[in-house]
Amino acid sequence: MHILLVEDQLGVVQSLKQGLEEKDIKVDTATNGIDGKKLAEENTYNVIVLDVMMPGINGIELCNMLRKSGSSVPILIISALDSVEDKIIGLDAGGDDYLAKPFEFNEFLARIKALDRRYNSIYQATTTRQIEDLDVNFVNRTAFRLKKNLDLTPKEFRLLEFFINNENKVVSKNEIAIKVWDVDFDTGTNVVEVYVNYLRNKLDKGFDKKLIHTKFGIGYIFNPK
Repeated sequence: MHILLVEDQLGVVQSLKQGLEEKDIKVDTATNGIDGKKLAEENTYNVIVLDVMMPGINGIELCNMLRKSGSSVPILIISALDSVEDKIIGLDAGGDDYLAKPFEFNEFLARIKALDRRYNSIYQATTTRQIEDLDVNFVNRTAFRLKKNLDLTPKEFRLLEFFINNENKVVSKNEIAIKVWDVDFDTGTNVVEVYVNYLRNKLDKGFDKKLIHTKFGIGYIFNPK
């Protein structure tokens, strides 16, 4: 495995790099977002790790830039900012996972390996999928309906991917929150409903067949048979 670690705290960089290399994982490092961006564009990585608070370009900005450039490499965001809102911001920017500091090395290692496994199983084993008149490319993270580009954001695509993986199955809002955002939401939070509506407006609006259906009081079902 080959990962990129972009972190401005030298002590953290040295500790994580040493621990990973002891596990036979190759590590490239950068201490600011500008150098991190250059490395990410010039090399191929299994996982990219981004700290949020960095000089030049912060981790959230860099994550956004990588996703907008078409990169599908799994991204783990690490930060001392650990509120639900901070995690949502990081995941909305295109992060695949979010780990709050301080953390144990073994958990960090487990997250890295899990992201690498997820990428290999989803994005490499199954690159495309056709459902009705919807065509999805999991490598490029693009979706077309009747050849119209839906122009999904990273979070909207991740939500669509979750629905596809649970096709014809009723899923609760809490399950969506956990699997798509990796966090538990308070019952008063409407983030799931908001993003389902965002996705519906692009996926179903203007098309005769609706793919996302609401199960009132329970959750949603995608492409019910």
